Amino acid sequence: MAIHLTPTELARESGLERREVISKCMELGVPIFQGRIDKSLFLDSMREVGDPSPDAQTARV
Repeated sequence: MAIHLTPTELARESGLERREVISKCMELGVPIFQGRIDKSLFLDSMREVGDPSPDAQTARV
């Protein structure tokens, strides 16, 4: 299972829009390295701030 995903792939898995994923990364300080985002870091950061998106809460690493 891939752990480093493109913003499009991560959006699909988390139920967000691609632009939302990128915005959340910028807001939460989640790095985007060579066009890829660490899925577990992104989802943990979303949970930590109490993101209201239910899909982001239930998506598993």
